[in-house]
Amino acid sequence: MTTRSIFVAASMLLLGGCMVGPKYTKPTVPIVPVFKEGNGWKTASPNDQALRGDWWTMFGDPQLNVLETQVDTANQTLKAAEANYRAAREAIMLSRAQLKPTISTEPGIEAIHEAVGKTSTGQVVQAGPGSAVLPLDFNWEIDLWGRLRRGVTSAREQAQAGAADLENARLSLHAELAINYFELRSADAQIKLLAETIKAYTQALQLTEDRFEGGAAPQSDVTQARTQLETTRAQSVDVGVQRTQLEHAIAVLTGKPPSELNLEQSPLKSLPPPVPIALPSELLERRPDIASAERHVASANASIGIAMAAFYPTISLSGEAGLESAALTTLIQWPSRIWSLGAALVQTLYDAGRRRSMTDQAIATYDATVAAYRLSVLTAFQDVEDNLAALRVLEEEARIQATAVKSAERSLELANNRYVGGITTYLEVITAQSVALTNETTAVNLLSRRMTSSVALIKALGGGWDISSLPSATDLLAKTPPEPVPGDATKSSEKPKQ
Repeated sequence: MTTRSIFVAASMLLLGGCMVGPKYTKPTVPIVPVFKEGNGWKTASPNDQALRGDWWTMFGDPQLNVLETQVDTANQTLKAAEANYRAAREAIMLSRAQLKPTISTEPGIEAIHEAVGKTSTGQVVQAGPGSAVLPLDFNWEIDLWGRLRRGVTSAREQAQAGAADLENARLSLHAELAINYFELRSADAQIKLLAETIKAYTQALQLTEDRFEGGAAPQSDVTQARTQLETTRAQSVDVGVQRTQLEHAIAVLTGKPPSELNLEQSPLKSLPPPVPIALPSELLERRPDIASAERHVASANASIGIAMAAFYPTISLSGEAGLESAALTTLIQWPSRIWSLGAALVQTLYDAGRRRSMTDQAIATYDATVAAYRLSVLTAFQDVEDNLAALRVLEEEARIQATAVKSAERSLELANNRYVGGITTYLEVITAQSVALTNETTAVNLLSRRMTSSVALIKALGGGWDISSLPSATDLLAKTPPEPVPGDATKSSEKPKQ
C-alpha cells in the first residue's frame, strides 16, 4: 500500500469515525388486547374521524367552540410551551455547529516606543516601529468516536420530546377549559334549580303565615319555613361564588383578564356524546405524553454514548494563517505571510474513576427514563379504564337518580297536600322539601360529572393526536419552523430589544 493510500485511509477514518455506545431500541411495555372497561363501547377504526384535533365540537356547544379556539391564540401557558420547543430546536443547531471547524480572527496593531540612547559602544538606539498582524485561527475537533454526533442525536430527540410536550400542553389546556365550562354550566343549572326552589319555598312560607294568622298552624311552622327558605338562598349565593371563580378561570385560559369575560347563564342540559375508543396498542401512538417519555429515553440512550466516548482519545486539528509585519505599509505583501498547521491527540490517563462514574450515571439516568416511560404507558391505560368505568357507572346512576327525583317530587306533593289538609305537621313538608332538593341537586351534579368524565376520556385517548405529527429530523432542521401557536412572538411585531 502506498503512502498516499495510507493517508487517504487514515483521513477517512478520522472524518468518518465510529459511534461508541449502545444502539437505541424502544423499550418494551406491557400491552393488553382490549380495555377491561371497554365492553359496549365503539372501537375507533383507522378511518374514524369522530375524534379529531378539534374534539370539543363533538359536544355541539357553539359557546364552547368559540372559547376553545381562543386557547390556541392567546393562552400564555401554551405560548411558553411553544417557546420552549423553539429553544429545543435551536439546541440542535448548537450541537451541529460543534461538528464543524471554528475559524476566528484577532487582528491587532501595536506601536512600541523605546527610549533613544546609546549602547556601551556608542551606537544610537532608535525607537521601534511596532507591528501589525491579521491572523486567521482554525480549530476542528475530529468526531472520531461519535461524541459530537451523539450530542446532535440527543438534542434532536429532546426537541421531538419538546414537540410532544407542546401538544400535551395544548391537549391539557383544551381539556381544562372544557371541564371548567361544563362545571360552570352545571353551576348555572344549580342556580336555576335553587331559584325555582326559592320561589316554591317563598310560596310555602306565605302559606304557613296565612295558616298561622288563621289559627290553623303554630308559629313554629312559620319559623321552620323561613329557615328553609333562607338556607336555600344561602346555597344559591354559594353556588354563585363557584360560578364566578369558574368564569375567571376560563378567562385566564383564553388569555383575558377576568373582567373582560362575561358568560350569560345557560344551564347544562345536553348529554355526553359517544366517544370511540382506540385499542390499547394504538394508545401508545395517540398520547403525546407517552411520545415525549419515549423520546426522553432515546435521548438518555445517546447520553450513554457521549459518556463512553470520554474513554477514547480526542483528536483535533488546528492551524493559523495570516499576515504579520512591522509596518502597515508592508502588511499586505507576500513576504508578510505566516501559517502553521498541527494536530493534537489528548488522552486522559488517570481521572480517579470520573469517566466510569459519568458512564454509570448516564446508564442510571437511562434506566430511570425507561421506568418513567413504562409508567406513563400504565398511567395512560389507567386513565382510559378509569373514565370508561366512570361513564358507565354514572350513566346507570343517572337513570336511577332520575327515578329518585320523580319519587321525591311526588313525596313533596303529597306532604304539601297532607299539610294543607291538616293531617300532618310542617316537619313532614320540610323533610320532603330537603329530600327533593337533594335529589334534584344530585341529578345536576351527575350530569356534570358525566360531561367532565367524557372530556377526561377524550384527553386520555390523546384528543385526536397521532405520533406521526411529531416533527422529523428534516423538519427540525428546516430554516422555517413548523407553524407556531397563532399569536405568538414569532408572528407579532414584538421583537427582542438589541
